[in-house]
Amino acid sequence: MDYTYFPGCSVKGLNKSYEISALSASKVLGVNLLELNDWNCCGATAYMSIYELRAHILAARNLALAEKYNRDIATICPACYVVLDKTNRYICENKELRENVNAALGEINLKYYGSLKVRHLLDIIVNDVGEEAVKSKVTAPLKGLKVAPYYGCQTVRPFGAFDDKENPQTMEQLLRWIGAEPVKFPLKAKCCGGMQRVTNEEAALKLIERLLKAASRSGADCIATACPLCQMNLEASQDRVNSIFGTHYSMPTLYFTQLLGLAFGRPIESEVALGQELVAVDKIIEPYKVSVIKRER
Repeated sequence: MDYTYFPGCSVKGLNKSYEISALSASKVLGVNLLELNDWNCCGATAYMSIYELRAHILAARNLALAEKYNRDIATICPACYVVLDKTNRYICENKELRENVNAALGEINLKYYGSLKVRHLLDIIVNDVGEEAVKSKVTAPLKGLKVAPYYGCQTVRPFGAFDDKENPQTMEQLLRWIGAEPVKFPLKAKCCGGMQRVTNEEAALKLIERLLKAASRSGADCIATACPLCQMNLEASQDRVNSIFGTHYSMPTLYFTQLLGLAFGRPIESEVALGQELVAVDKIIEPYKVSVIKRER
């Protein structure tokens, strides 16, 4: 299964553990993520609210570059996913926008015909790879691990392309396939504050505390997310939240791909990319880590 892989900027910087674990888990499952040559920043969701046409042009350059490979374009970042998918849909639906975008692309000898489908890796693993294939790769089932599945606002919104917008279930399915126990987490599709952590810290921290409280009350051992910004907000803000709200949260926040790698028995540091967390994960992964080490020997 070949897909043109659009990494986006964040996983090449602060969130490298997401890309490392995603590429490793995908390889185990036979999903070939072939990185798009000469890709550019998608503009993130903020740019679209400031200069909509320019944002579409920026995203469309990636789509035009990817189109020649005649395969779905896959990404692991929900912001990249939303921006690329939105541009793809709008270009196909709006003739005037399509003409304006292609006029700009024409200046660099590119044109987008609208033949691509934009996919998130979570969608690909659950709906293209499927239950049987995932289960067949599990060597260290995550039995007893209680996980709060956190999608954030953009993985399934605004289009709900592969899951319900308010009550998604894809991650829960995947967690069960690898032996983990997804807990009831009603806030799983609510916002973590996004970039408000920088522009309006008070508002963002209230949202983050609300999520940590819900995960803690649910009995979760950890939170699993599919978004680099969500992961960073939830993990890196816990000391600040504890200081302001008088709480004592110490909730590990992992990428769903790291849990996959753990269940697949991949090397902990080099492929699961665990070991540099701000909130320690040793206690929750120890039983499964032992299985991985035994397998490596």
